[in-house]
Amino acid sequence: MTTTAHLTSEFQTIFDTTSTPRTFFAPGRINLIGEHTDYNGGHVFPASISYGTYALARKRDDHKLRFYSINFAENGIIEVDLNHLAFDESDHWANFPKGMFLYMREAGNDIDAGADILYYGNIPNGAGLSSSASIELATGVLINELYHLKMDRIPMVKLGQKVENEYIGVNSGIMDQFAIGMGKKDHAILLDCNTLEYQYAPIVLNDHDIIIINTNKQRTLAGSKYNERRAQCEEALSNLQQDLSINSLGEISPVEFEKSKHLIKDEVNQKRAKHAVYENARTLEALEKLQQGDLDQFGKLMNQSHISLRDDYEVTGLELDTIVQAAWEQDGVLGARMTGAGFGGCAIAIVEKDKVEDFKNSINSIYRDKVGYDATFYIASIGDGAKELSEEC
Repeated sequence: MTTTAHLTSEFQTIFDTTSTPRTFFAPGRINLIGEHTDYNGGHVFPASISYGTYALARKRDDHKLRFYSINFAENGIIEVDLNHLAFDESDHWANFPKGMFLYMREAGNDIDAGADILYYGNIPNGAGLSSSASIELATGVLINELYHLKMDRIPMVKLGQKVENEYIGVNSGIMDQFAIGMGKKDHAILLDCNTLEYQYAPIVLNDHDIIIINTNKQRTLAGSKYNERRAQCEEALSNLQQDLSINSLGEISPVEFEKSKHLIKDEVNQKRAKHAVYENARTLEALEKLQQGDLDQFGKLMNQSHISLRDDYEVTGLELDTIVQAAWEQDGVLGARMTGAGFGGCAIAIVEKDKVEDFKNSINSIYRDKVGYDATFYIASIGDGAKELSEEC
């Protein structure tokens, strides 16, 4: 396990300094239910997890920004000028923090000097647990503290999404940045992506664990069919707006959708919209079930969510379906579904604590037989959102 003391030592070596940097951390996230609803104006139900991104930083006396990632050591130190922050493919992963510096400056913040910043992430790269938003929010909190900006958290979260949408070019919703920026230990967040109204819901698992299962099939949002799905939903919405006074698919109930779905002429678009509407309803029902302590019903909603993502939204694929189908057949499993954008990445399952080892062995055996390589398993500990770590951590 990499400690902050070890990272401090790495920072001092990489940047050839004896000064002690400040240390920041932003988690990754899982989404318990409510998938592909965020950009459709619906609700999501994410939680920040204990895996995430560490960022160690110190201000410089000039305008140089120097970025180094232990995860991408082969890229070395990536150096840019604070006044020249345009997207540059050759800057690789460093475009995510560059975008945060650019947009936080454009928002009117006084960022008057450069910085040396070392990053280390223990989120599996490409797993769909939102490593990019974790880097963005680690950088946002770092900039806020290092330059004494006093920026409120939700505007920072919005800038993180802007980096993803406008700077990187991935047409994603706000869920990832919101969950990572606003996370709370042992709680999930019910977020209305239309209004950004939110409420925390305690996650009381008693004798169960949330298990994250990484398919180890890497996926990149920009290269997937993510943008295509979004366009299909926008087209479906446009069809519905001929008759309905709505601004998003998240505004209508399943009953209203069934009455009006004939307006959506394209059969595929109709399936995409059906998922968005029904998944939003499932997410609201899931909050009620958790508030009532009804984990069994919550698990059933997770299962329904995966079926909809598989059949109506078509974003699962062989790897995720193999894992989830196998999970449904195991003893002690309340529910399982893919989490994240799909096309690889991770699934989650709620499993009785004393069945976890059997669960892992059985799932991995089935997965290896069908797919040809191993899955990786993590117990999801639900932690706080992005913050500066105190020295005693």
